[in-house]
Amino acid sequence: MRVATWNVNSIRQRMEHLARYAEAARPDVICLQETKCADEAFPALEARALGYESAFHGQAAYNGVAILSRRRPKVVARGLPGAPADAQARYLEALVAGERGPVRVASLYLPNGNPPDTDKYAYKMAWMDRLSAHAAELLRAPEPVVLAGDFNVIPSPGDVYDPEAWASDALFLPETRARFQRLLALGLIDAIRALDERPGQYTFFDYQAGAWRRNKGLRIDHVLLSAAARAGLRSAAIDREVRGWERPSDHVPVRVDLDL
Repeated sequence: MRVATWNVNSIRQRMEHLARYAEAARPDVICLQETKCADEAFPALEARALGYESAFHGQAAYNGVAILSRRRPKVVARGLPGAPADAQARYLEALVAGERGPVRVASLYLPNGNPPDTDKYAYKMAWMDRLSAHAAELLRAPEPVVLAGDFNVIPSPGDVYDPEAWASDALFLPETRARFQRLLALGLIDAIRALDERPGQYTFFDYQAGAWRRNKGLRIDHVLLSAAARAGLRSAAIDREVRGWERPSDHVPVRVDLDL
């Protein structure tokens, strides 16, 4: 099973990119973030033409997550549990069929949190606490678990081109990184780091200041695996060449191959 995650920064603007990527990488499952469209506007028919059934949780113009699967995904959660009043479309969880049984996959778009001295950062911290609580529950489930998406977290200095320049950013504050490490301490594994510890592997390049051309990037898009999913991990890669396409998203896909 090949699982990819990609913050597409507007699904309707990136359908040609999605089609090109699906043909080149041939993922079985694609987790999308920042779809930026309400559910009734999601291009499910276009996704089906590419060979995917869609599950989506969206809102107009902001946020939005989706799971595309070669086999129909069975949605088990629309929205992150723990705060029923939270209307932001940032979390979608589904069961997808693997060769050896169902796999529990979540597509998530974690809050940015900037500026850090505002309620936006408090929301980010609360969201991460809810994610940890829910992940602890998921790890007791019988299926392998894959949490994939834009975490808006730079886990370590090796994951940012200039750590000092980002020291006061919500993506890199000690409190943010500590909460990410709390997720890993539950028993989740960072798929990229499980196979490759080299620094300088980035998934996001800003549109400003020639960031892509100058390799000034961040690693903020992650695939986290339960122990059962990690046992099936065969490869993990960042498809950075996608950033060089015409009118690209500022994020690039991350993909993993799982023997599940």
